[in-house]
Amino acid sequence: MITRRNVLKALVGGVAGLFATAAYPFVEVMARPQVTRYSVTPNRWSSKLKLRIVALADIHACEPWMSAARIESICVRANELEADLILLLGDYVSGMRLVTEYVPATDWARALATLKAPLGVHAVLGNHDYWEDLRFQRDPRTENIATEALRAVGIHTYTNEAIRLQKDGQTFWLAGLGDQMALRPGKDFKRTAMKGIDDLAGTLSQITDDSPVLLMAHEPDIFPRVSNRVSLTLSGHTHGGQINILGWRPAAASRGSQRYPAGYYREQGRDLIVSRGLGCSVLPLRVGSRPEIVAIELR
Repeated sequence: MITRRNVLKALVGGVAGLFATAAYPFVEVMARPQVTRYSVTPNRWSSKLKLRIVALADIHACEPWMSAARIESICVRANELEADLILLLGDYVSGMRLVTEYVPATDWARALATLKAPLGVHAVLGNHDYWEDLRFQRDPRTENIATEALRAVGIHTYTNEAIRLQKDGQTFWLAGLGDQMALRPGKDFKRTAMKGIDDLAGTLSQITDDSPVLLMAHEPDIFPRVSNRVSLTLSGHTHGGQINILGWRPAAASRGSQRYPAGYYREQGRDLIVSRGLGCSVLPLRVGSRPEIVAIELR
């Protein structure tokens, strides 16, 4: 039986539903990151080398969406996973204008400095770390602000560099690629097209033995050009599209983001893991693309 009370209930429920639907994209932005786990045996990996990796990507520090306090809480969760190695995959700087306050590089770097792992914390930069640094855009020979901030708190930061690490008597290489979209076009910068500062061949040429190689590359676009010499490539940048409705992603941050939006990929014996990341770019919206911490076990 339809009563006035039932009609009012239905109206209130409908209005509440509309508000919930409208608010959901913002709610997911602020959601506690889920831990996405992978267990992988990549190409050229030694059966004697068991390695636990935690990867964080696309923090995009800003108020109110990704405050220094929130970054610290994410770091606490990451430390609880007891990784051997923590990898930071770029884009620490905000890429949004819809913010109440920007978080200084010293503050977000200080928050990231709370990360701890026996084999250290290692980082590459992302496109926004370069794009928002106008000094660097005008003169790419200058030291990038994000690089300075990370190195100041003891986080190893790489631009087309590789280092040799060891665990349980087994060696492996960690390589960090320069960003593939680092230099913006514009009259102020005297560039007519986007340019990268990545040097894949130069980076891999620094590897001097047959030990397996992990490659950090902010954008996954490089993956089709990565040789079988690399055991595993790790990327961010995509945000999982930020909006993912049953696999439909209306926007992509790059061509590679369309091809590799999130998750684990194997092509011709080569392995790639792409993180959905933690923060947002352009707009503070996430639908079907919850923030994540990636935990990888290599064995």
